[in-house]
This record gives sequence, C-alpha cells and structure tokens, in this order.
Amino acid sequence: MEQADLIWHNGELVAWEDAKVHVLTHGLHYGTGVFEGERAYETDRGPAIFRHHDHLDRLFKSAELYYMPIPFTLDQLRDATHQLIAANGLRECYIRPIVFRGYGQMGLYPLEAPVDVAIAVWPWGSYLGEEGKHQGVRAKVASWRRIPQDSLIPQAKACGQYLNSVLAKIEASKAGYQEAILLDPRGFVCEGSGENIYVVRDGAISTPPQTAGILEGISRRSLNQIAGDLGYELVERDVARAELYLADEVFLSGTAAELVPVREIDDHAIGTGQPGPVTRELQRVFEDALHGRDPRYLEWLDLVAPAAAPSPMAGSASAPPASAS
Repeated sequence: MEQADLIWHNGELVAWEDAKVHVLTHGLHYGTGVFEGERAYETDRGPAIFRHHDHLDRLFKSAELYYMPIPFTLDQLRDATHQLIAANGLRECYIRPIVFRGYGQMGLYPLEAPVDVAIAVWPWGSYLGEEGKHQGVRAKVASWRRIPQDSLIPQAKACGQYLNSVLAKIEASKAGYQEAILLDPRGFVCEGSGENIYVVRDGAISTPPQTAGILEGISRRSLNQIAGDLGYELVERDVARAELYLADEVFLSGTAAELVPVREIDDHAIGTGQPGPVTRELQRVFEDALHGRDPRYLEWLDLVAPAAAPSPMAGSASAPPASAS
C-alpha cells in the first residue's frame, strides 16, 4: 500500500503514521462503522473528485441507518477532503472517508460510544489491475450468498457487512480467479465482492435491482445514465445465474475497480472471451467522464482547490469550497 503524508482525523491533519485508534475501539470489535470509496482524477482544470457530494450523502445516510450521528456537516467533510488532497500534493488518488464507533463503550449496545471520523487519501491504481481493465478478468460464482436484506442493510456501506465479501473474495482467489460473484438468497445474481454487475445480450443491458440486495453504487448510477445517453436499453431486473454464461458481455463497475470487463465466469468464456463492443463503448465514455473530457458529465466533478498557505486545522475543516460549474 502506497502511503501519503497526512490523514484527516476528527478535524485535524495528522501524520500518516500517527493516525491510530485504541485497541478497544468499538468498531474494531463489532464492525460498527460505515465508509465510502471515492476517487480524485487529474483533469485539464486540476484534480477533481468524482461525484463527491453523492458519496458523502451516502455516507451520511449509511451512518443514519446504523444510528451513528456524524459530528461534522457534509460541507465540512467535503472541505476536509479538499484540504487533505491539496496538503498531500496529490493529483490523483483514492479517497476513504470512514465513520466508526470509537473507544469508550464495549458490548453490543453502542450508542454511548463516541463517533469518530477519518479521511485518508493515497495513490491507488485500479482495484482489479490495469490488465483486468483492458483484457477482462476471470470470475467465480461464490458458494457464499449475499447477506439477506432482512438481516442487515445492503443499501448501507457498513464495515461489518464486508466480511461477507471477504469470504467470497478469498474463496475466488484461492481457486485461481480474480473476482467473486455473489448470488442473493433466492439464487439470483447480486453483485461482485465489491462491484455492481451488468449483463449484455443482443445489445440490451441488464443489471440486478435493489431488491436483489445490492449496494446502489455511485458508478452504477453513472453508468445507467451513460447507457441511456448512448441509446442503449437498460433494464434493472432479476438475473438468473445461467444468464451470466449465456451473455454476450459481462462487466463490473465500482469506484475502486472502475469499469472492468469479465471475460470468463466459472470457466465459461463470456461471448468471444474478449471485452465486447458495448462494454468498450461504455468504458470509454465513463473514463472520459471521470477525467473531465466529456462536457455532458462535468457536473459530476468536484474540483479541488490548490493548496492554501499552511495553517493549523482544529475542530472542523474550513477550506474554501471549489465548484465544477
């Protein structure tokens, strides 16, 4: 993991190696935390965070669903992220804001434990590798099913819930695959271990609905719009497992992975075994949107202001906002 210099923790910039928590932190023991994955990209107008407001809005909604009032406003976390990227001198980076129950309360009733907030940024390439983005990845349908939505809250990006994905990812990796695909409790296709999934057949695109227990991804939301703008028919519906093998194309989307073609599932070649034309076109336009090269999607970019003169940062973030408009 490539380090940066500074991390934002409860309103202060601290050295990367000093960003620590107590071993009795509640979130460490019980998974009581929520987080986001974001990216900032280099554009011709400087670094810009992709759909920053949407990510932070989901962070606040996830925290609310798990009864964790965030002790900062959305604008304060937005400004803090800008300050942090500028202070670290990064032009492109992955961004991880996390809200978690801290030290001071043990046991399963967490509401007296403090709510801590941290934001980290660091250089990180595509989650499934650059070769995977260009050539496609091999995936395996996991034996582990997605957690039922009457047991936890799939719509919240909560820390503890990702143990489900960890099991699926390890299983797939040990079997020689690069990614896992999880089914929902009914046996329909749900999502990858950390990505939403799409199936293309006869030029039409299908993707599992929220009722399949998916996390409604920000990249998914973006690609749904892009597909419509390009004139593709896109339907949110239940997808049977066999449809994966019979598809012309399959691809995954997520902030960490970006858009990744799937060339093989359970040793079945998908289509020609190479990324298909629909996947390629969507990937091209999505990449242009991420880097500010398509004027239709400039509103999705939150430009990061240049670093201001160094100043102590106590209590809350106060960097001037930057606008993409």
